[in-house]
Amino acid sequence: MSGAKVVLIVDVQNIKDKDIFEKHLKREGLKKVENEDFAYEGEAHTHIFNTRAYILDVVSKGLSKTSFDSCKIIFQIGENPVEAYIYEKMKKEFRQAEV
Repeated sequence: MSGAKVVLIVDVQNIKDKDIFEKHLKREGLKKVENEDFAYEGEAHTHIFNTRAYILDVVSKGLSKTSFDSCKIIFQIGENPVEAYIYEKMKKEFRQAEV
């Protein structure tokens, strides 16, 4: 399977330690898009379902390392449609949202 480009945009409100969050994403293979706040890119080499689960898990773990008020993400894997998710802090998980 050849790599598919992954683009991730994070809308996080009042994050306490952005550096810790971004270091976690970088360690997990998502690099910051230059001159863009909370925009990241990477490359996927697994099936879309595995890549989706990986993205949601990586962002969740990054959020758990700092405090914040709310978080929404959108991402695109290769040529697939854009997906949107909202983080539910009480459940500590993402739920799919309308794009």
